[in-house]
Amino acid sequence: MQFFIFALVIVAALIDSGIGTDARAGYTPLVHAAGAFSVALLIPWSMLIQRWLYGVRGGSLSSVLSRFRFDILGRALVVLLPVVGVFQIVYYWTPLPQTGWGYHDTLLLVATALVLTPFQAAGEEYGFRGLILRVVGGWTRSPRAGLILAIIVSSVLFALVHFSTSGLLNVWYLVFAVGTAWITWRTGGLEIAVVLHAVFNATQFVIDAALHVDPAAATDRSAAAVDPSALLPIPLVIGAVIVVAIRTRRTGTVLTPGTAAANAGVAGRTERATATT
Repeated sequence: MQFFIFALVIVAALIDSGIGTDARAGYTPLVHAAGAFSVALLIPWSMLIQRWLYGVRGGSLSSVLSRFRFDILGRALVVLLPVVGVFQIVYYWTPLPQTGWGYHDTLLLVATALVLTPFQAAGEEYGFRGLILRVVGGWTRSPRAGLILAIIVSSVLFALVHFSTSGLLNVWYLVFAVGTAWITWRTGGLEIAVVLHAVFNATQFVIDAALHVDPAAATDRSAAAVDPSALLPIPLVIGAVIVVAIRTRRTGTVLTPGTAAANAGVAGRTERATATT
């Protein structure tokens, strides 16, 4: 991931230099897009690593059905988008430092947030809650010990890769990683974790662009730049975990294609019974 980021950002910087847009503190819409796309490349890269090292089809990273379950994604999106949207309004209530982004730059940043940021978030999920979670989970004979070890290792690596010197921000990264890892295991797929991650990041970038928030300030992860508000999103993740736990209390954890099919059958019968009633 770091190689992709380094290489593509250099290419973006060279293009910016060639077209004369490199004078904006080293952060331009093209650099932003290059960073997002480079992380999105973790989706095929993680699948390739799994196929290469373990002989397992890349599609199995998505879910126990070896495909991305868009029905689950849709239901999660309907719930999470308005909830996260309201939270972001509250979160941004205090004004942040602004910069003089031009009209076209703002449009490009919004376009990047809407088009590339969801794939960037999905890339991180496929890398950390997909590949790393599965690999580390196979290091023990006990399924429970494997789950605990996988969640710990993948979460710590997820926090470290953000290179923050802020203890508060690292707590947020750890809580987010642990919550999405548990949700991935419980639901048998990455869909809800991808939606939560994508909606949170995309809405944040859209609001940053709309309010002309200084990107240098928005992306500063140093201890001096982070205040306790960094912990405000934690209830969102805890709430998502609680909702998933409640919704799966009857069906249990989705571990195999067979249990996924059975759970879908139970859900279908429940919906039909409700409609008949």
